[in-house]
Amino acid sequence: MAETRGPGDRLRVLFLCTHNSARSQMAEGLLRHLAGDRFDAYSAGTEATSVRSEAVAAMAELGADISKQKSKTLERYVSQPFDFVVTVCDDANETCPVFPGAKNRLHWSLPDPSKATGDEEERLAVFRRVRDEVRARIEAEILPTEADILNR
Repeated sequence: MAETRGPGDRLRVLFLCTHNSARSQMAEGLLRHLAGDRFDAYSAGTEATSVRSEAVAAMAELGADISKQKSKTLERYVSQPFDFVVTVCDDANETCPVFPGAKNRLHWSLPDPSKATGDEEERLAVFRRVRDEVRARIEAEILPTEADILNR
């Protein structure tokens, strides 16, 4: 039986990472920033820590404020339905090979910017590169599918 969607229905996307501190947080914020009210974006980790200040700074450069986002564990989302569940690190992909509520499952093997070394500017440059890669993946793999999924 096909799921029916109504006007104004939003696609639900969950981004998963290990610590929910950088990659998944930036992905959540980027999807909100790029797609406005067309998507409901969430992020979680296999462990909860805190959102990295460099991630907040890199996102602020694009006009996206993730300073109020909190690190969360994935357990709160396991029983919820999602149009996409996207793992953004290899550890999360191995830990969560199957996510029960996911209609579509993607894996993006992104480098961990929290492992960046050097001074503040060098570390921020790594966060910018990862942010830009996340943006490119969202624009190529999530946003173009919206009409197809809503019209199913």
